[in-house]
Amino acid sequence: MHGGKGFRPRLDIPAMELQVLVERDIALTERALGKVIIAAPKRSHLRKIAEDFVTMARAYFEDAKHFRDQGELDKALANVNYAHGWLDAGARLGLFDVGDDDQLFTLSE
Repeated sequence: MHGGKGFRPRLDIPAMELQVLVERDIALTERALGKVIIAAPKRSHLRKIAEDFVTMARAYFEDAKHFRDQGELDKALANVNYAHGWLDAGARLGLFDVGDDDQLFTLSE
């Protein structure tokens, strides 16, 4: 544990740069959310997992926008990147059909 009080990374990014990063990542993740198609069959166990991944991504994405609107840019950046992480993981595992889009998603090949 870091001093017994929990870990909170310190961002040494100027506020204006942080705002640009947050806006860029929110736009990128919004595009990715719009592109994701669940690949698993409707009655499969993997469908439930894929739906959970999308639910988590959307929840973190909404939190990111909330924190951005409140001026808490460090929290917004963290949340939008968690959101995109859920989408990347689902695409990489084959839960989502994202075509060959290796610009919005991290694909294995």
